[in-house]
This record gives sequence, structure tokens and C-alpha cells, in this order.
Amino acid sequence: MLAQELAQELLGDPLDELDSSEPEPSAVAAECDLGLMLLQGGEQPGGREQRMQGLRIFCEHRDPRAVPLLLPLLRASCPILRMSAVYALGRNPSPEAVEPLLALLAGDDNGYVRKAVAWSLGNYPDAPVLNPLIRALQLDIAAVRLWAASSLADAGGTGPAKADPAAAQLLLSLRIDSEPAVRSNSAWGLGRLYADLVEPRQQEVVEALLHTMLSDAESSVRDEARLALEQLEQPDVLERLQTLVDEGLL
Repeated sequence: MLAQELAQELLGDPLDELDSSEPEPSAVAAECDLGLMLLQGGEQPGGREQRMQGLRIFCEHRDPRAVPLLLPLLRASCPILRMSAVYALGRNPSPEAVEPLLALLAGDDNGYVRKAVAWSLGNYPDAPVLNPLIRALQLDIAAVRLWAASSLADAGGTGPAKADPAAAQLLLSLRIDSEPAVRSNSAWGLGRLYADLVEPRQQEVVEALLHTMLSDAESSVRDEARLALEQLEQPDVLERLQTLVDEGLL
């Protein structure tokens, strides 16, 4: 029953519904006021549905007033509420959320919740999220690994000290992960981290992406590796790509 309910709810997974458009500030303010009322009314009859509506609002909009109402929902018995609260705290990052989010990534028994945490932690690059994301990319299910790979690019993009261990794990996942989507996100993440890496690691990234572009069994992964290489905008890399084109290997 729970699996069916989660599947139905996830037809409208908040992660899939995030809107990149910019509405009018007055409309956002009114919607956030409504979201706060809905979250506060969660103890009333029909409260779960009100909370879900409020959570969807704060998956789209930022308002620091929402954080104290979101944090307790990380402990909700319903995994759908926990998952939605996690997404909302990814949209509304707060230092107070770091510890409970990391606890959910390490110990929540629901994969949808851990997937949400893996995405949300990408919005906490200055928090101690690097090692937890690396462990998730090593050990968790595919959906969690996919978002852990993306979030590692954000967590590692704050300087060489974090970029190098993040890149090391992404290089490993690019080579050995069984899921093409995880390998694709690893290639994308390596492209994002390239500028923060020192020269020996940069060269390793280029060679790994070239190998993936030529040898991976999945065309989507090969395409992502090629795009990552092109976006480096390094003349020597672009020259190598052109040579491969001229030789008919691409």
C-alpha cells in the first residue's frame, strides 16, 4: 500500500515540478503567506493534505519564515511528508537543517526520502556534506547515487580542498557504476569541478572523459562526456576532439 501511495504521489514529485520561471514578487509573497497558513493548519482535520499543499509551495519559493515549520516534518511518520519537507529545505537552506538532513541520508529506510536529501544537500555546499555524499554515491540505490553525483559537484565546487576528493569519487563512479544515469551525472559533475582541480587531476579528468566518450556502452553517457569536454573550452582538448572527428571516431 505504501509503495503504491508513494508511486502515485511521485507522479508529482516536487523535484520534477520545480519551476525555473520568475513570477511577480507580489504573487510570490501572497503564495508564501498561503503556504505558511497551510503548514500551520496541519494539525486540523484534513491537515495532511494542507501540509502537502504548503510543502509544494516551499519547494518552489524561498521564505525563511517557513524553516521552523519545515524542520519538524523531517521527523514525520509519513515518508511522503518527510520527502517533501526535505525538498522544501533544499529550496530554503538553513544551518539548522544540516544535521537532521544528514541523519536522514544515513538512516532513513525510504529511498525516496534519501533521494530527496541527496538533491537538497547540493544547496548546502559550505556544510560538512562532502563525505556523506561520497558514501551515498558509493553505497546507496541508483536514484540516490544519481543525485549524490550531481550534488558532489556543488559541494566540491568551493575550492581545491573539496574538489579533489569529490572528483576522485566521480571518476570512480564514471568507470564502475552500473547505472548509465549515474555515469552521466558523474561526467557532468567532473566537468563542473574541472576549474577547481589542480593540474594532475585535471588531466586525469580529461583522459577519463575521453575514454568514456569513446568506450561507454550507453550513447547517453558518451554524449554527456563529450559535452563536458566541449564545455571545458580548453584549446588542447578541443583540438583532440576535432582530431577524433577528422579520423571518423566521433
